[in-house]
Amino acid sequence: MPIRFRQRKSFGPLKLNFTQSGLSSWSIKIGPWTWNSRTRKNSVDLPGPLSWRQR
Repeated sequence: MPIRFRQRKSFGPLKLNFTQSGLSSWSIKIGPWTWNSRTRKNSVDLPGPLSWRQR
């Protein structure tokens, strides 16, 4: 099993995800709302252990 390089950098609400080949995706989180560039989906954190995610 090969070793894989993964790293995440945060700059306030912006999060950058890196792999061996470079930038793999980025996401932005404002309050309970999150958007991911790779999946292009929204998600919202709800009270308690619940959350909602766009299909």
